Amino acid sequence: MANVVVIGAQWGDEGKGKITDLLSRSANMVVRYQGGVNAGHTVVVKDQTFKLHLIPSGILYPETECIIGSGTVIDPQVLIQELDTLKDLGISTENLLISEGAHVTMPYHRIIDGAAEKKRGDHKIGTTGRGIGPTYADKSERNGIRILDLLDSKGLAQQLERAIENKNVLLEKLYELPPLDPEQVIEEYRAYAERLRPHVVDCSLKIYDAIQKKRNILFEGAQGTLLDLDHGTYPYVTSSNPVAGGACVGAGVGPTMIDRVIGVAKAYTTRVGEGPFPTELKDEVGEILGDRGAEFGTTTGRQRRCGWFDAVIGRYAVRINGLDCLAITKLDVLDGLDEIKVCVSYDIEGEACNDFPTNARKFAHCRPVYKTMPGWKQSTEDCRKLEDLPAEALDYLKLLAELMEVPIAIVSLGAARDQTIIVEDPIHGPKRALLYPHSNLKSV
Repeated sequence: MANVVVIGAQWGDEGKGKITDLLSRSANMVVRYQGGVNAGHTVVVKDQTFKLHLIPSGILYPETECIIGSGTVIDPQVLIQELDTLKDLGISTENLLISEGAHVTMPYHRIIDGAAEKKRGDHKIGTTGRGIGPTYADKSERNGIRILDLLDSKGLAQQLERAIENKNVLLEKLYELPPLDPEQVIEEYRAYAERLRPHVVDCSLKIYDAIQKKRNILFEGAQGTLLDLDHGTYPYVTSSNPVAGGACVGAGVGPTMIDRVIGVAKAYTTRVGEGPFPTELKDEVGEILGDRGAEFGTTTGRQRRCGWFDAVIGRYAVRINGLDCLAITKLDVLDGLDEIKVCVSYDIEGEACNDFPTNARKFAHCRPVYKTMPGWKQSTEDCRKLEDLPAEALDYLKLLAELMEVPIAIVSLGAARDQTIIVEDPIHGPKRALLYPHSNLKSV
């Protein structure tokens, strides 16, 4: 039995969907613990591509229970669209469970999100405009609508009448937008409630029962470590906690119940939206990475900014999350390059910096200090064992493991399930020492 957290070790978009899908083969339950429809997971199975925003990737395995936890915010309209899409594709959603404590994204959240971002002008954050921030804001202000409130038809009407009355003042006076019709919203969300009612459970109790029965549980977060509300590159962050500690809060389990934490990182770095990005490449190499990696956001379709691997933020992710091992994705995107650079430290106005600066102003002035590695100039897409990799590619992986002081368990070489090298089973394999882990890289 193992309870494993899968987190993004960069700014999100690291390929967590594929890794979660791979690990779900060994999981009895997959729990999404934070975020909302601002996240996107892409999973490729044979000739089908699945793009999921709320439903955990484990839904593709019919025997796996999937839970949307209390720490998430749920847009019922989008969730129902996903349910319908999966049904049309022949994928059962009977095992999808929704926490009664999760908060609900309402129409006014989406409208306010877009209007507020527009009003920021040159100081925009880069929000997806899906209403996530305003939903979490209402949760913090104790004005939110939860799933359990959604199921109480009479109580929902009373709550929404008060909420929409207040939000309409904001829409009309601050943003100069038309007001919402309370009756229309109430009727719309009553219909959503009846559709979702059979899936609603006490999330924490359900997970605890599974732990007591010694089942394998996979906790998946959205976004990545550097987008964490408390530990990311604030203010260019999301509105929740994607870090490993967020799994305990968002799922409702104690920290002693977590056995292992797996970080997912691309073999290079990408970022969507605004904010500093020390290793960003605004040249031909950056374009090559973007084109080969198909770097467009699953949720927004926005083009991702691309740059070299940043070991400074990688070490930070190891520390903040307590990572046991890594999954490195998209190694194949680096195929054919003459040379590959890795940021090993920063220079801040002439001063060396080996650790991630949490001061946003200092981070904005970081300049990368690179170590240059030779490229392998051949395809890795068909490699299925470490010994199949070109020597230069293996050396590159060893360098990443050494710089981050954490073993590499999985190497992904494409979008398909079978384009993967399993170095060590992250769920059933033994934990290994973090010091000089690259010396232990052996295929299993």
